[in-house]
Amino acid sequence: MLPKTMDSKLSTKSFCCKEIAGVSDAVNQVINTIRKVAVSDASVLITGESGTGKELVARAIHNNSYRSSEPMVIINCGAIPGELLESELFGHEKGAFTGAHRSRIGRFELADKGTVFLDEIGDMSPDLQVKLLRALQERKIERVGGITTTNIDVRIISATNKDLVASIAQGTFREDLFYRLNVIPLKVPPLRDRIDDLPVLIDHFQEKIIQRTNGYNCYTKKTFSDEAISVLNSYSWPGNIRELENLVERLSVMVESELVMPSDLPDYIIASQTQAIDTMSISGVFQKGIGFNEAVDEYQRSLILYALEQTHWVKARAADLLKMNRTTLVEKIKKMNIEQEQDFPFL
Repeated sequence: MLPKTMDSKLSTKSFCCKEIAGVSDAVNQVINTIRKVAVSDASVLITGESGTGKELVARAIHNNSYRSSEPMVIINCGAIPGELLESELFGHEKGAFTGAHRSRIGRFELADKGTVFLDEIGDMSPDLQVKLLRALQERKIERVGGITTTNIDVRIISATNKDLVASIAQGTFREDLFYRLNVIPLKVPPLRDRIDDLPVLIDHFQEKIIQRTNGYNCYTKKTFSDEAISVLNSYSWPGNIRELENLVERLSVMVESELVMPSDLPDYIIASQTQAIDTMSISGVFQKGIGFNEAVDEYQRSLILYALEQTHWVKARAADLLKMNRTTLVEKIKKMNIEQEQDFPFL
C-alpha cells in the first residue's frame, strides 16, 4: 500500500498515454498494463523487439506514477563500455581510476526519488550484474573507489530485446537479478502483430513532424491511398515502429503530391508484399502482357530484394536465405542493377 502522500499525488493526476498511438487489442492491452503498474512501485521488465517503443512505455509508466515530478534517468547498458558502466551507474571518487580527476555522482543518485530506466539490460556484464543486484536489494550504492554508502530511492524499469531466460540457461545473465527485475513483465508487441494500428500511427507521426517543424511548407500532412496502405500492411516491418516513423518522415519530404501511392514507397517494401508475389502467378503474367523471360526476371528481382531486406543487405546471409552461392547472388545483383536505397537508419 502506498503512503498517504504518494496516494494524494496520484489522486490528483489523471492517466495519460497519448504518446502510445494505436487502437488494436494488442496496444490496448499494453496501455491497460501501464495503467495498472504506474500506481505501484514494483520493478517492471519491458521486453520486445528493437524499435517497438519500449522506452515510450517506460516513460508512460514514469509519467503516470507518483514519481513523475522527479527525474527519469535513462541508461543504455549496451551503448556504454563495460568498464565505464559501473561509474555511470554509481559514480566514482577522485582518483578511482585513470582519468578520474574529480568525484562524480552516478545516474542512480541523479534519479533519487525518481525512476531509473535500464535499457538493453541483457547486455550488462555478469560482474556488474552482481553489483546491481546488491544495490537493488540493499537500496544503497557505493561509488567506484569510495568507502561509504549512499541510500537511494528509485524505481527500476528495465528493458531488453533479448531472451533473458535463454541467457540464464547460457550463464550470461543472473537468475536472481532476473527475478528482481521481472516483478511485473510487460511485453511490447511488434508492429506486424498490431498492423491495424498503421493508419493511426502514420497520422500520429505526421502530426509530430508538423509540430516539430512548426508547420513549415515542406512538411504537409499527406493522405495514404488505400493501395499504399495495402502494401504497407503486407510488409513485415523488421524495424518496427522506429522504421515506420522514419519512413513517414522520408515520404513527407520526398513525395510532392498530397496523396501517397504505392509507387512512392521504397522498392524493398513493394517487393516484399504478398501481392507482388501474386502478380507473378501464371494468370498474372498473362494479364500484364509480359513475356516469359521478363516474368522470370521480375520474380527473381523480387526474391532477391526481399532476401536482402530481410538480412539488412548482408549478402552472405541473403544468399543462405535464397539457398544459392554468394558469388552467384552478387553477379545477379550487378546484372539487375539492384542498389540499396539510402533510407533513414532505423535499427
